[in-house]
Amino acid sequence: MEESTPVTPGGERRAPCVVVIGVSGTGKTTVARLLADRLHAPFADADDFHRPADIARMAAGVPLDDTVRRPWLEAVGRWLHERDEAGTGCVIACSALKRRYRDILRAACPGAFFLHLTAGHDLLAERIGRRSGHFMPESLLDSQLATLEPLEPDERGATLYVGQAPEAIADAAAELLPRGPGG
Repeated sequence: MEESTPVTPGGERRAPCVVVIGVSGTGKTTVARLLADRLHAPFADADDFHRPADIARMAAGVPLDDTVRRPWLEAVGRWLHERDEAGTGCVIACSALKRRYRDILRAACPGAFFLHLTAGHDLLAERIGRRSGHFMPESLLDSQLATLEPLEPDERGATLYVGQAPEAIADAAAELLPRGPGG
């Protein structure tokens, strides 16, 4: 994969911009934070880019439609683009369940690497049921699974099953990534 690592005009390898994707309960935020630490790269959670009204809708069990999602995805794309332009690389946790959502992010950051975290329904439901302080209710899991479009062969990325400790998943993810400066 190293040959596809973005390079600067001077030929130096750039740190990767990674989008950790998947349905609720896969551990996107946890794995993305750990991966960002390993890469010494900025981290963000795309949930923080949602408008308060949209968070309230999801908390009430109402899935967002594509019209509402678009400005959110564009804001996430701008964040990716800024880090890519700065050469810092980055890691962001973002559901990006559909190909067209990832296309919006890819338009902003063409070299983005998508890390798709996956698990079975029972494990996801158990994880969602255990967590507290998150706006996404378990009732939206089936909607998310129905919406999910796995990475296609032409999408730059990889899929990892989340049945092991988050640290092990982050380590495995780091091994899959193109190497950044010095690496």
